Order: sequence, then structure tokens, then C-alpha cells
Amino acid sequence: MDYDKAEQFWIEKDRNAVRMDPEDLSKEIGAFLHSHRVCAFACAAGDFVRCTPLEYTYANGSVYIFSEGGLKFRALRSNPHVCLAVYEDHPQFGKLKGLQISGIAELIEPWSEEYLCLLKIRGIPADSLKNLPSEMYLIKVIPEKFDFLNSDLRQRGFSSRQQLVLK
Repeated sequence: MDYDKAEQFWIEKDRNAVRMDPEDLSKEIGAFLHSHRVCAFACAAGDFVRCTPLEYTYANGSVYIFSEGGLKFRALRSNPHVCLAVYEDHPQFGKLKGLQISGIAELIEPWSEEYLCLLKIRGIPADSLKNLPSEMYLIKVIPEKFDFLNSDLRQRGFSSRQQLVLK
């Protein structure tokens, strides 16, 4: 297996890609994120790798995830670099839509202003969380890079794969 050749596939293909205006692409990405609710959340540390399906909220340019805990926190303790994938539930050949987000995860302090703001955005009464048997953690993912795949973009004259780098 020629791993180097395989790794270069999209790098080479992207050299001649017809790119969208970054502001327009950002709006497309935002609309896609707002139209979905579940992501695959991937994190790793050393030889430990975890990928978990989680409900998310996209707000203020970041992705927020409430979690009661789990093994993902083993990786997050030492490595804040994460990757999220959001995609269509029932893709059809030639009609693919999906988004990969690379970014930095940080934990939001429970009951902080930002935590309470997310509860409000989600419509979750704070009292309902206070009555749970365990703490609900809030993970904030600050995007650094979006890799957006949308086959429909070809009809508008753009390459179906677009990349938006924020960092």
C-alpha cells in the first residue's frame, strides 16, 4: 500500500478546485450545522481513540455538547484536539453532504454564564439539570478548520469539496 500516494489524493485534487468566497462558504456551513443535531465526536490521546455520536448545538461560531461523562474525557484530559463529523442520514450517490470540523475542545465551567446561556439556547431548564444524579459537562469545540462536502455546489460552478480555515 502506498500510503503517501493515498494521503496526497485530496491535496492534489484541491489544487485546481473552484473555491467559494469564504464568507459565502461560512454561511453554507452554518446553515448545514443548524439543520443537523448529531455529530460523531472523535478524540485521541496516545494509542487511545474514541469516537462518540453526540447531540450538539451550533452557536456563536462554536459547537457545544452536553455530556454526562464517558471515556472521551480520558483523551480530552491530555489532548484538546478533536474532530467532529456531521453528515446526511441517508446519502445518495452523487448527492453527498457532510462536514468535518477540526478544532480545540475546552470544558465550560458548570453554571458559568456561558453554560447558562447554552441551557437557554437549548431550552433546558437549569433546575432540571440540578436535580440529576450527576453533573452535566459542557464541551465547547472551537473550530479551526471546516472540510465541507456538498455535491450540490457543482451545480453552482464550485468544487463539491470546500475548505475553510479559521486559524
